Amino acid sequence: MSFTHLFKARLNWFSNKEIVKTQQKNYTKSHIISIEGKEILNVSAAKAFKGDPTLYNPEDLLLSSLVSCHMMSYLYLCTQNGIEILSYTDNAEATLEVLDNGSGRFIEVRLFPQVIIQNKEQITLALTLHKKASELCFIANSCNFSIVHNGNCKGI
Repeated sequence: MSFTHLFKARLNWFSNKEIVKTQQKNYTKSHIISIEGKEILNVSAAKAFKGDPTLYNPEDLLLSSLVSCHMMSYLYLCTQNGIEILSYTDNAEATLEVLDNGSGRFIEVRLFPQVIIQNKEQITLALTLHKKASELCFIANSCNFSIVHNGNCKGI
């Protein structure tokens, strides 16, 4: 049995009148994304693509979605297996390949979850749950690139 959920987002972009006045063919890359009931998200292109480096960009958001979804799937599995998590951090990385024609795609994401658990006797089980978490993660299941897990776990 399956079911669906519908997610909605609204994007607003307006031209930069100063650019238009000078007849340049570049457009501002900054825009606003709003989701009902949530704070507005200011977004731009990545700095490498002439965007505002102080704003989130689509690449940041994709990586953030993946690392967040993996963690939530992992915490769910730990709860199911009686593992008490004390802390979870991840310094994830994504590699984007850009081709000569301007197109591109992510080719790999590397997750580096650092987990501290209450019971050090459960470390082996805790480490194996990362693979299962990736199988459960909605975002990971939607990706067409490699996702590598380099987890570390310590118990007290």
